[in-house]
Amino acid sequence: MYTLNKCLVHSCKNLALSTFDEDGNITDKQNYCLDHIPDPGKVKEQIYNYIKTHDVIVGLNTAGITFADIDLTDKRFYGCNFQHCTFTNLHSNGLRSRMSMFDFAVFSDCTLLNCNMQFTSFGGCTFSHTLFTGSDMVQNNFNGMQSFQSSFDDSDLYNSRFIRARLVNTSFRNCNIKKTMFLDCRQENVSFKMSNTREAVFDRGGSALFQGVDQTGGAVF
Repeated sequence: MYTLNKCLVHSCKNLALSTFDEDGNITDKQNYCLDHIPDPGKVKEQIYNYIKTHDVIVGLNTAGITFADIDLTDKRFYGCNFQHCTFTNLHSNGLRSRMSMFDFAVFSDCTLLNCNMQFTSFGGCTFSHTLFTGSDMVQNNFNGMQSFQSSFDDSDLYNSRFIRARLVNTSFRNCNIKKTMFLDCRQENVSFKMSNTREAVFDRGGSALFQGVDQTGGAVF
């Protein structure tokens, strides 16, 4: 996992960004957060270069960084922190993540096909025009997320959580949603066609038929 070093500014509660040694390897040295670091341009370049030159990335802390027009195809992230990051025009295939944090990140116009992301948190994220088609996203946290014109089609979402999510023009077609929880969700034009809705949890009583989900797995609005 990423180090839990706090920002060197005493009154700041944010986690510090990763530091790198002369060979470009991640260290556990104390540092500042993005808001207080003296040279944000330099640390951003170090982080971009580290991701570009490594296929397996462990314990990287990039909280608050913006990533635009980069390719994360076949990258492997383990125990990394991407909280409050912004991802724009990300086009990737086969990205893998384990026990990483994307809480409160923003994904805009991203295509993340055939991902394998497990035990990963997207709490409070915003997805806009983002595709996770054909992905394995097992036991992930999507609580409080907002999704607009996005798709999880043909994905395995087993035992994931979408509690209090806002779903607008979002598709979950042909998905495995066994034990997936959609409690207290706000839904507008959401499709679960061909998904196993009877295995999911849509209300606190455990019923699969909730908020317009019909017996065939489609949404009726």
